[in-house]
Amino acid sequence: MGAVHASCVVLGEDGILIRGPSGSGKSTLVRDLLRLGAISGLFAALVGDDRVTLTQRHGRLVAAPHPALAGLLEIRGLGLQPVDATVSSAILRLVVDLAEAVPRMPEAGTGTILLQGVALPRMVLSPDPGRATTVLWRWRRLRVMMMTD
Repeated sequence: MGAVHASCVVLGEDGILIRGPSGSGKSTLVRDLLRLGAISGLFAALVGDDRVTLTQRHGRLVAAPHPALAGLLEIRGLGLQPVDATVSSAILRLVVDLAEAVPRMPEAGTGTILLQGVALPRMVLSPDPGRATTVLWRWRRLRVMMMTD
């Protein structure tokens, strides 16, 4: 079990871990995904912002909020704010890494990452106003792939 500097949101039944340096937009992406989920009629909820705990269980990686930040989301200029839609944990299905610059075409082998012995799909995104839509698109593609396996 370990705490990581990351945020996590749930779409449908799937946890999405969002990693990146301070100021990279993790909280903003979480907020945008919560809003986009609500607009799209999807279940969307906050697991944790800024720090989450990861635990490997039965071959799956489970994210939970850090106790000091449970139910809170940082909004730039307003500080920590309570969020109504929260869950206590989620099984991770996707990792999103935020980076300043991203190659146009991802290199082979960068589409997955191994975290605590669990292989997860991974995507790298730059600071782009449309990145929540990109995450939603990738998540939907993963759902289709999981249903056909």
